[in-house]
Amino acid sequence: MGKIYAGYLPLIVGGLVLAGLITSCKKDHTSAPTAVPIATLGLYEVQSTIYRRVFIPVSQIGTVKHTYYTVFDTGSSAMTMDAEGLIPASMITSSGITITGDSLVVNGITVTKQTATLTYGDATAGTKEYGNLAYATIIIGDANGSVSTKRIPFFLYYKAVDTKTGTKLGAHENDIFGVGPNTSFSSLAIASPLSYFTTAANVTQGFKLSKFNKTAYSTSGTYVADLLTIGLVPNDLSSAGFIMHSLTHTSAGYSPNIPATINYNGKSIQGSLLFDTGTPAFVNIEDPNATTNQTTLPANTPVSITTTSGFSYQYTTTTDDNLTQVLNPSFTHDPRTIFSIDFFADNEFLLDYTNHRIGLKN
Repeated sequence: MGKIYAGYLPLIVGGLVLAGLITSCKKDHTSAPTAVPIATLGLYEVQSTIYRRVFIPVSQIGTVKHTYYTVFDTGSSAMTMDAEGLIPASMITSSGITITGDSLVVNGITVTKQTATLTYGDATAGTKEYGNLAYATIIIGDANGSVSTKRIPFFLYYKAVDTKTGTKLGAHENDIFGVGPNTSFSSLAIASPLSYFTTAANVTQGFKLSKFNKTAYSTSGTYVADLLTIGLVPNDLSSAGFIMHSLTHTSAGYSPNIPATINYNGKSIQGSLLFDTGTPAFVNIEDPNATTNQTTLPANTPVSITTTSGFSYQYTTTTDDNLTQVLNPSFTHDPRTIFSIDFFADNEFLLDYTNHRIGLKN
């Protein structure tokens, strides 16, 4: 991924003088080097029935070389990985990971005794992960392109449970690559794995997503190149057409929720929006005046949003695309309107970790 790139005998003397002048000028006007992102990687697009997911491969954790496909999730922060295959089975029990002392290093992974439970989803459905804070170097990507991190924190879980049924999920079924702007979960304070890269002076910590390819989703997973760019260059933040939204600081870091007006079925409500690649099917409009707990909007229903920073987006529901539910927050216990993965097929997304901003572009 790189490119390269030239007189006349009567003008030789003049050319030498000119060369001297140019050299002199260069001493006084050194131009900044061209800004280059840290990496541009592809993602895997997968669909099962109405549900769509985008996965990012992780091909090495510590010294363990094995490719795990993790859900690329803008709605949460922190990488979470099942412990199976990463540490000896003898360390994993039904009630926790066995640690002697404050921490233990195995397979290049530092596992600490600090434990936590991470919860994904809302009161209607979700998943809980149980495990420990851990540290390791990781390789993000696979043979199609990859980049290595320094030693970073992640969550190593020994079990994941469906909160609705109580069913324990299979090994690595709930591995998550959370890239949100906040720090995750109780006292762990794990940030996005993409936020730990050291950048050049003219590159900003963050990432951008190209539009997902709506026709590429498949049951076996389709690799789509160049969807994720790690590291933001000046053009991304100034003249690339993104509408920027400054984020609010909370006790857990910077909230990804953006204030907006939401219109549907002739109604207009105020709310906050979360743009979430980890929500695989339905847009969830939270309407405190909804007369039922949960209703699916019929096909051909127009929906639109306008953020307080001026970004606008509209779509029409169909029977298999842009599926949309209206819910009452008293039922979900979550006041946010969540835009699902379908949003990312129509719009580009940017997250600036350094300046705490989300950029949207359609």
